[in-house]
Parts: sequence; structure tokens; C-alpha cells
Amino acid sequence: MKFLHTSDWHLGRAFHRVNLLGAQAAFVDHLIATVREREVDAVLVAGDVYDRAVPPLPAVELYDRALHRLADLGVPTVMISGNHDSARRLGVGAGLIGRAGIHLRTDPAGCADPVVLADVHGEVALYGLPYLEPALVKDEFRAEKVSHEAVLGAAMERIRADLATRPPGTRSVVLAHAFVTGGQASDSERDIAVGGVESVPASVFDGVDYAALGHLHGCQTINERVRYSGSPLAYSFSEVHHRKTMWLIELGAEGEIAGAERIDTPVPRALARLRGRLDGLLAEPAHAVHEDAWVEATLTDPVRPVDPMARLAARFPHTLSLAFDPEGREEEAGSSYAQRLRGRSDQEIAEDFVAHVRGGGRADEAERAVLQGAFDDVRVDDSRQETHR
Repeated sequence: MKFLHTSDWHLGRAFHRVNLLGAQAAFVDHLIATVREREVDAVLVAGDVYDRAVPPLPAVELYDRALHRLADLGVPTVMISGNHDSARRLGVGAGLIGRAGIHLRTDPAGCADPVVLADVHGEVALYGLPYLEPALVKDEFRAEKVSHEAVLGAAMERIRADLATRPPGTRSVVLAHAFVTGGQASDSERDIAVGGVESVPASVFDGVDYAALGHLHGCQTINERVRYSGSPLAYSFSEVHHRKTMWLIELGAEGEIAGAERIDTPVPRALARLRGRLDGLLAEPAHAVHEDAWVEATLTDPVRPVDPMARLAARFPHTLSLAFDPEGREEEAGSSYAQRLRGRSDQEIAEDFVAHVRGGGRADEAERAVLQGAFDDVRVDDSRQETHR
């Protein structure tokens, strides 16, 4: 049985204020064509369909067209909500939409209710495990503590229990939205850390034949049976070296991975990260290949040049980001505020602030716990408010 595994569409998201709706529509066209041409048996969408809980109307319209086109193909689709989605909004009409073969799994309580498909080798149970905010689902799963590993582990226990009741030889697939240990993050994913811990071990998915993951935007293989498809488009310059793809997974008669092929997705425009003195960037022949790319430029001139963006745009008309890191200065003094924050969590930034106002004294263990608790409470409160709107 062939599955097309994709995730993290983030419909409605822009790239440095560039509207990506046309590129996202081109991806949907490519998805539909791939399903038809490669004779796919089911499509798996592992969360973050939208970029935010209340998406703009054009993004909703694109999503609606995608569902209609998938339904017209007669190919079953299983889709879960991610941490960017509003699970309740995405799940509206799930029962009715399911009659058309589009199976939305947004309610954690229904994670052990699979979509069951069949081929000549028997049945395949597809379980949709939406993003689980630990503080909000701890009681539902009777988890021992508030953590990603605890709630995911408890949810997987339910799935394994259901799988045990099915005919011998039933193959299994799980869709999940989580940060699995060993995965490589980028700048464009939202922090989901609880108590300072955001990752879960791949072993949490033991007992199923394939785990189709979403959340991380780089396509990657954690192990043969646990994979991220990554996002179909780049959503930050940190993804400059990503090859954007979908996984075409073939599940064999005994549940083995009989094939795993990366299907490239359309690239609206290449990305480039350039660094150096302005005159050098404008004169360097090797940069000719980047003249049509979306460019992030970091200028190292000791003195800030006059009108740098206009001069860059004369050669690189799609320059979207400009930063300054002058040569000869200490890194901290010469880097921009955004550069100093890049790759740092909210917790780390807050601890740095404590050190700054004290003149160097770091936050102790108790203070770090208070800070982490505050961040956890804010994120959970945001999720709770969205749930009750």
C-alpha cells in the first residue's frame, strides 16, 4: 500500500512579508498530480495545515479546494491538527467530511479510532494522533505527569491496545505532530517545550509499522519507520539548505517498509544567505546564481554603507532581509538584536535578561523553574482560550 506523507502546509503564512498563497496553491496542484500519477492509496497530512488558529479567508478557500480535489480522486486522506491549528475549527464537520473519504482527526479522545483500509494483503489501520498540549490532555490520558513524553506515551498505549484487538497481521500507521529526539529544528517552528523539554524518544512509537510525523520543517529520517516529511515550502532562511519533499512510502505485506522515496515539491524561488562587505557582494561573480533568489544579506562593512538596501536590490531585486555585523567588533556588540536572539528559546532569553539586570549574576535553579512555569502557563492559557472560543 502506497502512502503520500506530507505535513506543515502552514496555509496563510508569508515569507518575510511575501505572500506565499500562489506557491501553496502550486504545491496543492503538485500533490494532486502526484497522487494521480503515482497511484497513491492514501494521503497522510501530519498537522499544521494552517499557520494560525484563525487563518485568512484565502487560506481557508485553498484548503477547501484541496479537500474537494482529494475527494474527487477517491483517494482516502487522513489529516491531523498541529500546534499551529485550531483543532476545533479544523475538525468542524469531520463526520460529514469523512463520508467523502477525508478523515480529520483533531480530537485527542478519538486517537484510537483508526481509518481502516485494505489491500490484497489485508487491513491497514491508520491512527491520527493530533498535537497534544500536555497540560490540556493529561487528565484525558491519565498521564503520570505533564510532559510530551507522558501524554504521547499514554496515547500510544491506547493505540496499541486497539491494534491488539484487530485481526492478526493488521498493519498500522500513526500520524503524529511532535518533536522527536534526533530531529533537526529550524527557525520557523514554534517552541513547544514544557518544563524546558520539548522532544520525545522515537521509541514512543514502538509497535506500529510507520510513524508519519509533522512539526519539524526539514525532511528527515529518525529511523526507517519514523520519518518527518518536512514542510513543502521554506518558511525561514534557516531552511536554505533544505530539499523540500514529500515521502512516498510503500508498506509491504508484513508491515515492512518496502519503499521510501522523496518526491520533490515545487520551489517558488531559491534562497540565498550572503555575507560580506557591500562592494564585495555587488561585485562577486560567484553570486550571479543568486540574483533571482530571495536573499538574506549580512553586511560586514566596518562603517555602515549609505543606502545599502537600494544598492543590494539593484543586483539582488528579491532581497528580503538585511543585517549588519561590522568587522573588527566583538560579536555581542556588533550583532543585531535579532541575530543575538536567533536560535534561543524564550527561557534562554529570559535568563539572559536576569543576568543583564543583575550585572552578571545568573538565574539560580529556583528562578529558572519560576520562569519556565510562567512560559508554560502562558502557552497553556493561550491554548485553553482558543479551545473555548
